Amino acid sequence: MENIVRTIRVYYPVSDEALATLAHGFEKQVFPVKTLIIRAGQFDRQVHFIEKGMTRSYTLHDGKEITTWFSMEGDVACGSWDLYRNKAGFEYVETLEETLVYSISIETLNELYKSDIDIANWMRVLQQENFLRLQDIHMSRLNLSAYERYEKLMSECPALFHRVTLGHIASFLGITQQSLSRIRAKGYFLT
Repeated sequence: MENIVRTIRVYYPVSDEALATLAHGFEKQVFPVKTLIIRAGQFDRQVHFIEKGMTRSYTLHDGKEITTWFSMEGDVACGSWDLYRNKAGFEYVETLEETLVYSISIETLNELYKSDIDIANWMRVLQQENFLRLQDIHMSRLNLSAYERYEKLMSECPALFHRVTLGHIASFLGITQQSLSRIRAKGYFLT
């Protein structure tokens, strides 16, 4: 669980005791590549902490998959509607690689928030960071050109370009794969 612990402590100095309490509620799971771990319209009462591997969140619009998020080592994958509203969400989460996760039920996590201030504060800070990340994505889509969004993603998340298909990257950037190919053909690509 070293990737998870390292990431937890980036956000908040969680005590060893709190981490042990959290780990006690975990269930270790390994998902093969291309496994849907969360399905739109179905309840998923689990929060998945990724130790190894990668997931992609997406929604369907007119039958087309629109990538909304990537999660990798140290990140969390969960259905936000399940977590915050106790309702089935509208996103799918699929593994892009064989993915090792430590999962915990939302009910157990909610109980830990009540009993352990370290865990509650860590999750609060983590959610603040995720909110800011979503706001950044939203503002980039509104204010930056396709090339600028591509350049920003390349500089902030270079590992994505080695682990994710260009089709998923194009979808995440809000452009067609053809537009992404044109941007890359002009010399704006990783070597």
